[in-house]
Amino acid sequence: MSKSACGECWKTLLAWLSRLLLVWIAFFSAGVALAATPATPPAALLLAKYASLAERLRHNPFQRPLALDSSESPDDVKGDIYALLDYPFPTVSKALNAPDNWCDVMILHINTKYCRATTGQADTVLLVGIGKKTPQPVEDAYPLEFVYRAVAATPNYLKIRLDAEEGPLGTRDHRIQLQAIPVDNGRTFLHLTYSFGYGLAARLALKSYLATIGRGKVGFTVSGRDADGQAEYVRGMRGLVERNAMRYYLAIDAYLGASATPPPPAAPASPADLVHRHRALSASIA
Repeated sequence: MSKSACGECWKTLLAWLSRLLLVWIAFFSAGVALAATPATPPAALLLAKYASLAERLRHNPFQRPLALDSSESPDDVKGDIYALLDYPFPTVSKALNAPDNWCDVMILHINTKYCRATTGQADTVLLVGIGKKTPQPVEDAYPLEFVYRAVAATPNYLKIRLDAEEGPLGTRDHRIQLQAIPVDNGRTFLHLTYSFGYGLAARLALKSYLATIGRGKVGFTVSGRDADGQAEYVRGMRGLVERNAMRYYLAIDAYLGASATPPPPAAPASPADLVHRHRALSASIA
């Protein structure tokens, strides 16, 4: 090979290596910049959600500042409640950042038969028994073990999680998650999530229940209108999770109302009050 040909080869190789080096530098710089970009704090995300829900909190069928969403997938179902509470954030945080107090909340749920908080070497667990809405011996209740975790507890943000690996009818991954932040006028904005998962067997068992004993149960979300123009409410798994999410929210609100000093400006609506306002749920939350 001639000297001129070799020179051209070297020039081509050097040019290629230079371009490769520039690409590598650009990629590395972008990666560093991306890694250096801080994630948005959870409190800021929740505050943004509060702002985005302003209209729904002001105008809704619940006659209180509350918004409810739900979703269903082949593997799980979830209900989200967003609400303004007439209690200052320190009061809410102190009341709900305690396992024993969560038992006081849980026992207000109509299906809860007992609740006891225990603290071991590794975890704090709420031992909960759930059963029918009617009177039932405690020993006949289904036992759930909720692992309690205070994920965050700062002067401006609270996050509590309760997780149970197994539930009734073969369900799994039951989760109650609460987030709260202080907002205007000494109030607290709350986001409560209730969700659970299921496999094929559990899904079939739940569908059988909803087609028989639970066939008249509906949720809060309007899914359509009948021939007379009356609202029709979501049924099935979403209806189920919406009712339970609402029950837990009402339990929290009732507990805060009972423990608040001084009491809130207006007494919180009881489950019976809510039933009268939403006749479609009279058989579900009464």
